Amino acid sequence: MVATKPNASTPITGKMSPRVWFYSILLTLQYGAQPLISKRFTRREVIVTTSVLICEIAKVVCAIILMAKDGSIKRLAKEWTLMRSLTASGLPAAIYALQNSLLQISYRNLDSLTFSMLNQTKIIFTALFTYIILRQRQSIQQIGALFLLIMAAVLLSIGEGSSKASSTDDPEQILFYGIVPVLVASVLSGLASALCQWASQVKKHSSYLMTVEMSIVGSLCLLASTSKSPDGEAIRHHGFFYGWTPLTLIPVVANAVGGILVGLVTSLAGGVRKGFVIVSALLVTAMLQFLFEGKPPSVYCLVALPLVISSISIYQKYPYKVKKKEA
Repeated sequence: MVATKPNASTPITGKMSPRVWFYSILLTLQYGAQPLISKRFTRREVIVTTSVLICEIAKVVCAIILMAKDGSIKRLAKEWTLMRSLTASGLPAAIYALQNSLLQISYRNLDSLTFSMLNQTKIIFTALFTYIILRQRQSIQQIGALFLLIMAAVLLSIGEGSSKASSTDDPEQILFYGIVPVLVASVLSGLASALCQWASQVKKHSSYLMTVEMSIVGSLCLLASTSKSPDGEAIRHHGFFYGWTPLTLIPVVANAVGGILVGLVTSLAGGVRKGFVIVSALLVTAMLQFLFEGKPPSVYCLVALPLVISSISIYQKYPYKVKKKEA
């Protein structure tokens, strides 16, 4: 059997191409800078739902511009079908919406330490579902690197919010409204990430088109929730753009660009490597806070730094190698 040369759109099992490294670094910087940008340019009065909806619109606009630029928009329009769209993008978008709701429930009923530890298990579930759905295996060293990454993520999360205590002492409430929701959310996060990777790598669904479709589905879910949510009431009372200034568009557009990059990284490198990007971004946030706000990195951050570097190095250096019998 003649070996074929992998291209940028195929699943990457070994070293990442320069193009993928470039997108990953950009996404790390965007994720890391986003909290500071949002804090600086978004007023407290801004209704969260309005910024999310405008961000989704910005994602759609950016994705359409990029599709027009690479000449794929006409071809994709001809090939588009509702069923394929619902399978490739509708299902992951609905799963992510459910995941976010479960995380909100869990966060209110768990202390920060427990929440952070359980929430980071999504990295393991992402690796599990990429194996189940895509048959993408991990070497022993890579599995070890994932556990190092989870340890680093937990340390970084503790450093950011270790002061929050549980809002209840009822064991049953903690179990059913705290632990169970965050674990289910982690499973759903891994499943949605693997489904996005499957759609882009196996079904060859354009990452830009997926961004458009998922943004539309997510916006519809969000609009439906405004009928009973506090944000919906605030919009009806104060108006959609209450608290907005021209500078509010800066974090919104930055977040939209990050959404495009998430699609590209997931498509080209996979959901597991996207997990490495997100954890690395926490270190970037700590560094930027020190540079621009004078806030020194916590001890947790300093301990997590070598763990992140080691995990990335090990994961890249020891990819899973197909045995002769399997080949």
